[in-house]
Amino acid sequence: MAITTTGRPETPTGRPARGGDVLAARRRRSATKSLGVVAALLAAFSVYAIIDGGLTLYLQRVIDGATNGVLYGMVALALVLVFKATGVINFAQGAMAMVGTFLAFTAADKWGLPLIIAIVVGMVISAAAAAGIERTLIRPFDPSNHLAITIVTLALYLAFNALAALLWGFDPRGFPTLFPHDADDYITIAGARLYYTNLGTALLVGLVVVVLHLVLSRARLGLAFRCVATNVESSRLLGIHIGRTVQGSWAIAAAVGTLAGCLAAPTTYLDPTFMDKILVYAFAAATLGGLDSIAGALVGGVVVGLSIALLTGYIPALGGQFGLGCAFFVIIAVLQFKPSGLLGRRTQDRV
Repeated sequence: MAITTTGRPETPTGRPARGGDVLAARRRRSATKSLGVVAALLAAFSVYAIIDGGLTLYLQRVIDGATNGVLYGMVALALVLVFKATGVINFAQGAMAMVGTFLAFTAADKWGLPLIIAIVVGMVISAAAAAGIERTLIRPFDPSNHLAITIVTLALYLAFNALAALLWGFDPRGFPTLFPHDADDYITIAGARLYYTNLGTALLVGLVVVVLHLVLSRARLGLAFRCVATNVESSRLLGIHIGRTVQGSWAIAAAVGTLAGCLAAPTTYLDPTFMDKILVYAFAAATLGGLDSIAGALVGGVVVGLSIALLTGYIPALGGQFGLGCAFFVIIAVLQFKPSGLLGRRTQDRV
């Protein structure tokens, strides 16, 4: 005798299972499984690395890779903010961050402002400029015409590089750091050195991610932003101003990108092309973590940074130039096997 029920399935606690709960549980299981695979691969390679070069060298490379990774993750965060609202990758994000970093440098070097104030000034100017760009160059296009908007961002990339070369030239400049950077400003961990600049950068990036997560999950602006990212037409019916919401995402992304540029510039020289390679790594990080996940951007950045540091450090045949190749390999592998990324959501379309 077969017994059939038409009621809703129940959870282990006896409550009816909601469709959203089931989908959320599936996403958590998928993310956990993906993170487990990545962790297992890194752990297996770590065992080989420790046996090959010792614990101290391994920890030093992990620290260096993780530090670079959080910077990649921060630029990836700026990419994710624009993508969540528009569905388009902003290829001008690195160039916008570069111009904002130059503005901060000018405010500190020419105007004599304290470095932290100069960085804030650069972030504010970048945010205002990005809001103006979105209003004048992006909004006139049909939001569903992603190709046209992508071409505009590529044109902006070329324009910003030319503008920076015209205003500041190609001569490399040293950019000061926010944190103590003397030779003895470090913490020793099993013989490896964790410099205060690396520690401060990681903590600041983590703070930015937490603040953005709270804003997007608790504030009214964040609710409107998530509605637009989910469904533009439904958001318009609910009375949400689509243009202003997208404009806000461009402004926030520009400010975050400028801060990332100011944190990355002390590790290299400041010139009109210094963000190009970082943007490639950030794109790999955003793809790996999930183009619609804020936490995934940071996780992807750390994984990409660790992968590059360990692979190029322990496989001499690859050479130091393999970093870009590793980034492209990550992009191709993720798009092939898990297009939604480690923490991203699968999109579902009604047919």
